[in-house]
Amino acid sequence: MPTASSQESEPQKSLKRITWQYENCLSCVWFRPNDPINADLLERGQCVHSKLKAYNLIVSGRDWCNLFTEIPQKSIDALQEKAMKEE
Repeated sequence: MPTASSQESEPQKSLKRITWQYENCLSCVWFRPNDPINADLLERGQCVHSKLKAYNLIVSGRDWCNLFTEIPQKSIDALQEKAMKEE
């Protein structure tokens, strides 16, 4: 007799293997959102890490990688102040 897990479709099985990470691009020092004032997890922007910059990566705030470095609040404030002056 088949078990419940063997009857699941492959997409349902793969959902169980997804792991979420809190260290996402939105909270990374290398993320440059298109809109620093209103940036959220769905915001897109460039990754400016020296090892990745050559690829011109466009990532969302919810993406992540192993080069994550948390951005301090002071840096977020500076990015937002700069954006407000440019408006």
